[in-house]
Amino acid sequence: MGIKKNIRYPAYLEEKYAFPEFYRLRISYPRPRIDDLAAAVQAAVVPQLQKIHLKVGDRVCVGVGSRGIANISEIVSQVCAEIIKSGGQPFIIPAMGSHGGGTPQGQLQLLKGMGVTEERCGCPVISSFEVQQIGTVSNEVPLYYAKDALAAEHAICINRIKPHTKFKGAVESGVLKMLCIGMGKHQGALSYHTWALKRGFYQLLVEMGEAVIEQSNFRFGVGIVENAYDETMLIQGLGADELMLQEEALLKIAKANMPCLPVKEADVLVVQESGKEISGAGMDPNITGRAADLMEDDFSGNFRASRLAVLNLSQASKGNALGIGNADIITEKVYDAMDYEATLMNILTSFSLKKAAIPVMMPTDEKAIQAAFTTLGPVPVDQVRAVIIKNTLDISECWVSQGLIEELKEKPLLEILEKSPLSFDASGNLLL
Repeated sequence: MGIKKNIRYPAYLEEKYAFPEFYRLRISYPRPRIDDLAAAVQAAVVPQLQKIHLKVGDRVCVGVGSRGIANISEIVSQVCAEIIKSGGQPFIIPAMGSHGGGTPQGQLQLLKGMGVTEERCGCPVISSFEVQQIGTVSNEVPLYYAKDALAAEHAICINRIKPHTKFKGAVESGVLKMLCIGMGKHQGALSYHTWALKRGFYQLLVEMGEAVIEQSNFRFGVGIVENAYDETMLIQGLGADELMLQEEALLKIAKANMPCLPVKEADVLVVQESGKEISGAGMDPNITGRAADLMEDDFSGNFRASRLAVLNLSQASKGNALGIGNADIITEKVYDAMDYEATLMNILTSFSLKKAAIPVMMPTDEKAIQAAFTTLGPVPVDQVRAVIIKNTLDISECWVSQGLIEELKEKPLLEILEKSPLSFDASGNLLL
């Protein structure tokens, strides 16, 4: 994408800026985690396979999404191994709506990048966008389901249970959502997002999810919960007949173990990288407090920042820059890394148009952070309350400015590791 170079800035932005001192913090969260993944998967999956009376030779479709789930290749391969041990014939399909640039090949590449391959999992990986309408909700919302899945005797879904980035409800992001969107491929994702603007995101999720369970060959889900360090802490089999109640319970556990920033308000939040593998919204609004589109819930009670700057787009996002519209400032690096076609496909399917809006663009990290500091109004530099995080998944260590340190000294579970001025390389890239 082209960009105009040699832009002139106001004189105060051309000058060298004296940033305040920053402090590196470590936040100690509870850390429950699974040590033996194979045993945990076996305990979750085997009872479900017995419950559905899997017969020798039965084909089992395994839906796998595109999120950056910890240990996903090991979990998927172990699920497939248990199906094979039970006499079934598993095969994997991408269950990820319009991700991967909205193409079957792009979705195969996403799975490959996650380590979900035929060689690793011991079964075929099939990618197609062909769907079949299997019914409607309230005589108006079409239900779509992957033809590859319908061709099997059974279908299961593997997904992480976590807070959603658009809405709040008893169930949010997880297996039920994968049934509505992922297993319906691009057409299912489009149907859900279209009608959610009339019926509400949570309400339609429940209505469509329950209808898909009733009218498809879905048998059970494998729900994964991660701790505050993005480590696998719980794996549970979720039978089709009790999916809602079980997923609701897992969401409560996920929320209780979700990380949060050390303060509820700041003048400046700097996010070093945004990306689709980090969050469906690029930056999780449960962390940043920023969500800006039709029918989305208000996340500002989680955190509020006057200025939000994004410095990089992650390599793993493959140019999908959905979410940058929730920032106030980005760098030219973010803009140059953007694959507009991939971003466009995602926003036009999810109807999240504002999330692809181009914020104020600055040439370097240094100037982006400077613009955030100097557009706050009459706040003395040593009193600016600023937080710098790597991304919204990795916040157990962060940097905070001098203006925040006194109130944080008294907080439990926080450790000040070092004090340092902000430094930048010759190209203006932040060195932390």
